[in-house]
Amino acid sequence: MMAQRSSPALLLAMLVALRACGGDGEPGTPPVTATDSVGLREIAAGLSFPLYVTAPAGDPRLFVVEKTGTIRIVQAGTLVARPFLDLSGLVSSGGEQGLLGLAFDPAYATSGRFYVDYTDRNGDTRIARYRVSGDAGVADPASGEIILTVPQPYSNHNGGQLAFGPDGFLYIGMGDGGSGGDPQGHGQNANDLLGSLLRLDVSGATGYTSPAGNPYAGGGGRPEVFSIGLRNPWRFSFDRAGGDLYIADVGQNEREEVDVSTAASGGGRGLNYGWNRMEGTACYQSGCTRGGLTLPVTEYTHADGCSITGGYVYRGQALPALAGTYFYGDFCSGWVRSFRYAGGRATDPREWPMLKPGGQITSFGEDAAGELYLTVAEGKVFKVVAR
Repeated sequence: MMAQRSSPALLLAMLVALRACGGDGEPGTPPVTATDSVGLREIAAGLSFPLYVTAPAGDPRLFVVEKTGTIRIVQAGTLVARPFLDLSGLVSSGGEQGLLGLAFDPAYATSGRFYVDYTDRNGDTRIARYRVSGDAGVADPASGEIILTVPQPYSNHNGGQLAFGPDGFLYIGMGDGGSGGDPQGHGQNANDLLGSLLRLDVSGATGYTSPAGNPYAGGGGRPEVFSIGLRNPWRFSFDRAGGDLYIADVGQNEREEVDVSTAASGGGRGLNYGWNRMEGTACYQSGCTRGGLTLPVTEYTHADGCSITGGYVYRGQALPALAGTYFYGDFCSGWVRSFRYAGGRATDPREWPMLKPGGQITSFGEDAAGELYLTVAEGKVFKVVAR
């Protein structure tokens, strides 16, 4: 692996060392310090490198993804000892690899279906569908069906996020294949699946189809591809209120970025987010042109951190003053920041020292009610609450 800063799934020692990466000054408007009375409540501890938190619609439980290959349940404030699903025998979990994503079918209560994203023993990305067993606390491991395999030329930049969009399709974030600088040119190539946001129709009994509305469904690229120009979209999310798409794309050596695509403008359909012509708002390739590219709404340099961890627009009920606020963090520096997207730009930038968890932020997550959580590599899950 080349000496570079990469996604939040790196081993702790590697990222601590990479924290020293320098920048060239912070672009954009510096955030102001937030004074709202919010804080963190520890929900679970003792986990093995938790990477994500989510829940099926209408389900009061939390499901926590562990990098090493298991999905755990937090129920009524207690971490259940028995895993919901154990894929550790199938997963390669070194470096940036592992069990990286989880998404429940919107109709999970009746279908019992859910999807995982992991790197297999060869280091390739697998998207698999599973079903819950007759016991609501345990999945059926025999139900696993691989619906998509994406070969990975290197061990890093695997993406890993899965999410159902407001249109009911499954979205998958794919990194550019790794190494450094995208040496194989995946980011700007719509004819392969790397460096892209994919959109699949998984409503059938088996496998998937590519929705007819995908930009390359009629030719000119892979029909699964929805957007291109991504380096490592470790975490992305949809605003529950309007369906706008937020992508936090991990940068190369200088800049971390957040891209926003509104539902009204197509929710990212056919967009090119710029990598590797650009890194954030700066040229990565000498003499690059910005024509046809969608630039980030906010960014920061490595003077402030090393690896962006994307979050969510808050739409819960417990903290109404935060409604419409998008939260994100940095894996290395451990801070949490926010902005509100309005008028086509990021407004009201803030930093939240009371939400700094004292660890390396691997992910944010939501429960079924839209309340906000974050996970740290040191094995803990926190909930954002009123202080």
